[in-house]
Amino acid sequence: MTSATAHFTGLRFIRLGILALACGMLFGVIGGLQFLFPEFLQELLFTKTRPLHVSMVIAWIFLVAIGGIYFYLPRQCNLSLFSVGAANWHFWIFLVGGLTIVASYLSGRFGGREYFEFPPILSLPIFLSWILFGVNYFKTVSKDKEPWPVYYWMWGTGIVFFFITYIESHLYLIPYFRENMVREITVQWKSYGALTGSWNMLVYGTALYLAAKISGCQKYARSKLAFGLYFLGLFNLMFGWAHHTYLVPSDTWIRSFAYFVSMTELFIFGKIIWDWRSSLEDWQKGRHCNAYRFLIAADIWVFVNLGLALIISVPFFNLFTHGTHITVAHAMGSTIGINSMILLASIFYVIREELPESVHTHCTPQLRLGYWVSNISLAVFFTALVLAGIGKGMYDGASFAEMMTSIRPFLIVFTFSGVTLMIGLWIILWNGYRLIGQIMAPAANSVAEAEPT
Repeated sequence: MTSATAHFTGLRFIRLGILALACGMLFGVIGGLQFLFPEFLQELLFTKTRPLHVSMVIAWIFLVAIGGIYFYLPRQCNLSLFSVGAANWHFWIFLVGGLTIVASYLSGRFGGREYFEFPPILSLPIFLSWILFGVNYFKTVSKDKEPWPVYYWMWGTGIVFFFITYIESHLYLIPYFRENMVREITVQWKSYGALTGSWNMLVYGTALYLAAKISGCQKYARSKLAFGLYFLGLFNLMFGWAHHTYLVPSDTWIRSFAYFVSMTELFIFGKIIWDWRSSLEDWQKGRHCNAYRFLIAADIWVFVNLGLALIISVPFFNLFTHGTHITVAHAMGSTIGINSMILLASIFYVIREELPESVHTHCTPQLRLGYWVSNISLAVFFTALVLAGIGKGMYDGASFAEMMTSIRPFLIVFTFSGVTLMIGLWIILWNGYRLIGQIMAPAANSVAEAEPT
């Protein structure tokens, strides 16, 4: 199987991820409108729109990160996939399992926890697909006998720890954990904090891969600072979850130390991207202008999110902010501002590498519009959430309804900036989906003409 057909599965993952984010944003906007106007689309209850939104956005992160890995290894790293068939099975299991999960949400069938609120039986396809992915990945990169660049280590670590933490997040199925509330909450929040670290490994590894490829210099993937980020991220993945468990019994120093580690990781990652930006020549920025633009946006959001996280890590402030809209702002800054911008950079790097300039430059004005609309909207969205959280945290009255009325203006701004954020991202995603389709067309013909193996 040639690389021309081997990378086809990676492109399919990327396209499916684009659809997942487009739909996830729509359900997020519907949920925001229902929060303000409970009669809006009453037949699609808020209990359904939230899990639909969360699951699809998480699927976007994993799908595009996985798609990038499947694409980059055979196409640019000259490592033929160990099994193209296993990669195809991975895609179809993910697709069928994902559609079944969506159907379970729409029919009102739940049963899981937090990010994965579907019936736990539907976790089995995810476990199976991840085993296929892990075996395929390690069998493929083991062919490289040179010292591995940091992104190989980050991708591999993300794969292994996702599997471990995903198993851990299902411990509530065991009576020993389920029948003790403190024990279950501790394990659940610990597992989901570490789960976030696993997908950060996949995404940050992608960012460092892009930095190395765009600059044409491997020092950003082999430097001491890059490996320092890797080991700090690994430590944070294993122990940084502790700052999520403020409401369960634990020593203060554990929470404070966990916050310190996670904030240091963000700072080092931000510094690497900032130093990389300064090292690029104008022609390098111009050649990959769209990927470069999204990486710089991610870097700016790293420092914005870092500032907010440092504030809410102070125990006095955390007493007022934990569980308010400020926590949501922190999560949205990470998910959209950092992770999604990096993944968009990956998509448009692939497009620039695979399509001739005459094909993809005509969409640059649309991308520029989508870029500015989405980032300005995200800034307004983020600020409104922070202000709503301050209002909620500082409220000292006895009436919840009165408190919600007092912060309603911020929630209105939050909701309608979410609409413009969705529109901006849709513009970007449509261009990405369409152009990835143009790359896939010749590869699809090669797949159809290839003899069965």
